[in-house]
Amino acid sequence: MTSTQASTQDRRTFAIIAHPDAGKTTLTEKLLLFGGAIHTAGEVKARGQNRRARSDWMKIEQQRGISVTSSVMTFETQGLTFNLLDTPGHEDFSEDTYRTLTAVDSAVMVLDAARGIEAQTLKLFEVCRLRNVPIITFINKVDRDGRDGFSLLDEVADQLQLDVCPMSWPIGMGADFEAIYDLDRNRLTQPIRGEDAIVTQCTGTDDPQLDALLTPAGVKLFREEVELAQGGYSTWDAERYRAGDLTPVYFGSALREFGISELIDALARFAPGPRVQPATPQPVSPEDPNVTGFIFKVQANMNPMHRDRIAFMRLCSGRFRRGMKLNQVGTGKSIAVHSPILFFAHEREVVDDAFPGDIIGIPNHGTLRVGDTLTDGPPVSITGLPNFAPEILRRVVLKDPTKTKQLRKALDDMAEEGVTQVFHPNIGSQWIVGVVGQLQLDVLISRLEAEYRVDAALEPSPWDTARWIASDDPAIMKAFADTHRSTTATDRDGAAVFMAKSGWDLNYAVERNPGIRFTATKERE
Repeated sequence: MTSTQASTQDRRTFAIIAHPDAGKTTLTEKLLLFGGAIHTAGEVKARGQNRRARSDWMKIEQQRGISVTSSVMTFETQGLTFNLLDTPGHEDFSEDTYRTLTAVDSAVMVLDAARGIEAQTLKLFEVCRLRNVPIITFINKVDRDGRDGFSLLDEVADQLQLDVCPMSWPIGMGADFEAIYDLDRNRLTQPIRGEDAIVTQCTGTDDPQLDALLTPAGVKLFREEVELAQGGYSTWDAERYRAGDLTPVYFGSALREFGISELIDALARFAPGPRVQPATPQPVSPEDPNVTGFIFKVQANMNPMHRDRIAFMRLCSGRFRRGMKLNQVGTGKSIAVHSPILFFAHEREVVDDAFPGDIIGIPNHGTLRVGDTLTDGPPVSITGLPNFAPEILRRVVLKDPTKTKQLRKALDDMAEEGVTQVFHPNIGSQWIVGVVGQLQLDVLISRLEAEYRVDAALEPSPWDTARWIASDDPAIMKAFADTHRSTTATDRDGAAVFMAKSGWDLNYAVERNPGIRFTATKERE
């Protein structure tokens, strides 16, 4: 086995997906704590501010207590390298979340024990299903009043069409919560007020120790429930989990630090290492000797003092070494990567080498964009990172006309990052910004002010939706453009876009122009 193959098998690149307020940010913090990346739970809190994880570094995130941009955190434990991608939990940020999920090999789905599967959880799960990403389920907040374990497991099985395998079980819920029992390793974890939890190794659920450690009512109910759970749900099957057909389920409390070590153990033991990536002309295997990676995110101004721009690259194959030159597929440009970065949220360090599964940051000045593939071998393009048609279109109104240059720079930067899309109407000079959800507009205005010192406002645009247009016949395309100059625009790549005032207008245009393709997604070529 080569050193590259060994290092590849030691990588666990995963995301955490959840509905807002399910406890994702707290779980992220505790995974870093238990993984040894931080030393105290309070270490991720900002002085004098409300609690927030290190992954929430943007001003609007600190103000609202939500995650609106994906972060990367790398840490090592149990002899493995974990790359944790903390995705936005807000429903408006499905596009950024989708791109982030293209860069992971597995996911942890966090459910609130009182609310179960919610709308955003379902959306994110469907994205994972599209890519057959295996999922570990963590049912959080079992120390609060919530639904019983059977109801939650049944909901996962029914709504997500997944077989479930309970790997741990709570003894009591809410006010009756006593402990968590690890069914896989037969370990009982009990909370002790003001002290660290007590972990007891057992011989099984019939171990007499349990009678001494738990209340009579608690141990009796626990044994009855476990017997039903183990008889009524699927047994563990690693292959079915990795195929995306079965989810192991763990119960716990991120806030009180129960079930965290079991979750890390599960990621270490069960989660897959780097997987084969879809690409043209052929898929890219992590065992391929050539270095290949793709850009799934670009973030500007993580350090506003230096106006930096970092492209996040998922390494898919080969051993990357600092200083090596990679070809940007599509443009043919050669890029020397002198200062590759590993991340701990907004903190970073330069690294000398990286392996498949790793996420590295490449400082650049607008050279790299989302969807780019980099390689030192034959041209190959990683697929499956589209742009999505915006659901909200707005005009940008500049309050100080002397800031036009700064506004153009800011909009170009944020379009490159995928925060917004920018369209240039063929008639008229005002730029149109398009976003997937309302919160992205708030992020746009906040960042214009905080990072670019641009005071701007948004006003309604005449258009309701947009679609990319193309045709196999240049004459048909030219005729359409000539007769629809007032309703067409170009995006920042120069691609043609049709702007519709309503869904009815869009459908009418589609019906009247069978030679034109109207698409809601666009992949980089």
